[in-house]
Amino acid sequence: MHYEDIIHETINYIEDHLHESLTMDDLAKQAGFSKFHFHRIFCSVIGTSITEYIRMRRLANASAALLYTNERILDIAFYYYFESQEAFTRAFKKYYRLPPGQYRRLMSVMMENKEESYMNKQVKGWFLSGSDPFNYEMGIDREVVHQGKASGYLKSKTVLDQTNFATMMQQFKADKFIGKRIRLSCFLKTKDVGSFSSMWMRVDGVSDDILQFDNMSDRPIKGNTNWNRYSIVLDVPSGSSVIAFGIILSGHGQVWVDQFTFEEVEEDVPTTNLEIQSELLDEPINLSFEEEI
Repeated sequence: MHYEDIIHETINYIEDHLHESLTMDDLAKQAGFSKFHFHRIFCSVIGTSITEYIRMRRLANASAALLYTNERILDIAFYYYFESQEAFTRAFKKYYRLPPGQYRRLMSVMMENKEESYMNKQVKGWFLSGSDPFNYEMGIDREVVHQGKASGYLKSKTVLDQTNFATMMQQFKADKFIGKRIRLSCFLKTKDVGSFSSMWMRVDGVSDDILQFDNMSDRPIKGNTNWNRYSIVLDVPSGSSVIAFGIILSGHGQVWVDQFTFEEVEEDVPTTNLEIQSELLDEPINLSFEEEI
């Protein structure tokens, strides 16, 4: 997980400097690696080059600026470090299939037409659960986006204290992953999270018993954080029936999520499973509660 930590710090740095010069040399030096080795590490973890990742994040921010501000296209291009409006247009069209001006006109109209349909906050494939789901709201955000045109979000509405929590989740059959070690990754961003938020995944057996589980309780996300990548690695043992996953928010705040991915990994990738298998005792102990720990 050492490389994961380094990439996590690098992405944080990138998010803070998207409208400044970002060179491979500077990022590699900050990470403590040679440029070529760091490039290989980043590509293996994120699945794309550093240059492409930075371009994608700048374009995602630029797309939101096109829809939610009146800034000139030229100013947006320069702010996100494109050398010209022509270069920005070429890059934008590659990702969004439309030039910036046309994207602004068409998507603004589409958003107005669809605004009513999203009032019920339904998100295809996902459902809201938890201890107090009625105190929370999930939905689609087209302004705060990591990549593409939308992200999902979970936020508090009428939360009374930090013991309330809700999860935006889905579940599916485990059949195709049985006997494999899988990594669930996504990008998360938070705002004003007072208690904690995280991603989670659970593998259940045929009798609904929990076989593997991780909710990042040992590495929770709190406060205000930029977009960053988080991962969970679990085994799917024989007898697995259902895999459930999602994001959780406890107490007040809001969490955004984008780009969930599932992938099979090798056995040398350590799992993050939180279930501790305790040793079975020969006989009961401390029945009168007098013994100290």
